[in-house]
Amino acid sequence: MPEINEGFALLSEQLMLVAGMAYAVAVCAYVWDLVTFSSAVKKGLATAPEAAQQGGAAEGSAVLAGVGARSAAGQDLGAGPKDRGVRPSSKTHEGSDGITAGDSMRYGNQKRVVARVAVALTVVAAVVQGIAVVLRGLAAGRVPWGNMYEFCTTGSFAVAVVFLLVLTRRDLRFLGTFVIGLVLVMIVAAHVSFWTPVGHLVPALQSYWLIIHVSIAVLSSAFFTITFAMSVLQLFQARREASIALGKPDKAPVMRLVPNALSLENLSYRINGIAFVGWTLTLMFGAIWAEKAWGRFWGWDTKEVWTFVIWVVYAGYLHARATKGWTGTRAAWLSIVGYLCVVFNFTIVNVYFSGLHSYAGL
Repeated sequence: MPEINEGFALLSEQLMLVAGMAYAVAVCAYVWDLVTFSSAVKKGLATAPEAAQQGGAAEGSAVLAGVGARSAAGQDLGAGPKDRGVRPSSKTHEGSDGITAGDSMRYGNQKRVVARVAVALTVVAAVVQGIAVVLRGLAAGRVPWGNMYEFCTTGSFAVAVVFLLVLTRRDLRFLGTFVIGLVLVMIVAAHVSFWTPVGHLVPALQSYWLIIHVSIAVLSSAFFTITFAMSVLQLFQARREASIALGKPDKAPVMRLVPNALSLENLSYRINGIAFVGWTLTLMFGAIWAEKAWGRFWGWDTKEVWTFVIWVVYAGYLHARATKGWTGTRAAWLSIVGYLCVVFNFTIVNVYFSGLHSYAGL
């Protein structure tokens, strides 16, 4: 076995802490972006009566109710007193209707400087964390996901990378607070609750199947994390849309940065479909590895059972969504339940349940 490189191990932990601090600042920037946008929209609401007098009281009333979200000049609501007649702050995506960000999720012409800074910080943090993960692997002379500490650090890195890759195609910066917040939680949990010194793997894990099985599980979990955040926002957006449709005032103007509930649901459904394929491979490759390691494909070990439970929940979600008309909030709740099962599997099961898969390293 290769010798443990303590220098690389220490540097890896230090860089992981630096990445955690960068993620924390990025989360603050994402939050500040939301707060700034919400404040700008509220200023626009405050000027709506004056705009109504200039261009028509009826349309101004619709703006105040949050139904049309249009100013008297025919623009989206969100501009301040000096900005009427120009592109306002609420129209951030192509197809925005002033109430939501529309369904395209494409980047608009508006420059959200704070959001850009948040994304730049996320990129820097991900690069530093990636170096830390590689150094952890070099220190141990193996892939860096042999225990809970390594799974949390590698898994959080995968979440950040997947999020950044999606950002190249869709403007999902409104998810930054939630997704990067979860990344930060995973890094903190790794250092506070799951820290494990670098060491060699137990014999059962010394197999090329560790690379295949766990890497696919990590990537699938990263996709599930993205869809979890989208499903939570879908529930809030659906409730807000229903309230506005009844003529009630918009109590959450910051949600104008978020696409409509149906668009969130559709994108979440597609991403969950990709993640489900990965989880199916995780289950299959795990069974093959179990046969090679223990001489049986399935043994009703706690870890095996919960991996199958996750598969069943997401299979039910995809089937119900595609064939049974389970759309809207019911689909969102199924997606959330599936992710909670993923979290339970990788935390409670690993830490508190003994079995053949007890490799938490704690």
